[in-house]
Amino acid sequence: MQTRSMHEIVRNQKPLTLPPTATVKKACEAMHARRVGAVLVVDRGGRLAGIFTGRDAVRLLAQGLDAAHTNLAAVMTDNPVTIAPEQNAIEALRLLGDCGFRHLPVVKDGHVVGIVSRYDFRAMEQVRMDEETGYFEVLR
Repeated sequence: MQTRSMHEIVRNQKPLTLPPTATVKKACEAMHARRVGAVLVVDRGGRLAGIFTGRDAVRLLAQGLDAAHTNLAAVMTDNPVTIAPEQNAIEALRLLGDCGFRHLPVVKDGHVVGIVSRYDFRAMEQVRMDEETGYFEVLR
C-alpha cells in the first residue's frame, strides 16, 4: 500500500494560527468557532513559535490564570515536534503515538504548512500502523 505524504493530506488546509500576543480567551473562541483542538502560534514572519491545545487551556484554568489576560506565549508549548510535508502518513502516526500527541504541525523551513491529528488518516493507514506496532486486535 502506498502511503500518502503530509503534503497530500494538508494541501487544502487553512490551519488556525495566531500570534504569541493573542490571549488564551481569543484562542479558545477561535478554536470553538473553527471546531478544532489546536492553534498554531506563529511569529510575524509566519514561522512556527509554538502550539496551544485544549490541554493547555485546561492547565491554564487549573493554575488559576485568567484566559482574558494571559497571552499564548505564556502557556503554549514552545518549539513543538513537527513533521515535514515530504514525510508520509505512517511517520506522522508513529510520532503521534510515540510522543502521545493529539496534534502534529506540518512545517517546511520553519513555516506552517498545516496540522494533522489522528483523525486525518485513512483506515488503511491506521490498520498498517496498528500492525506495525503490534497493537492489532484479533476478534474472537
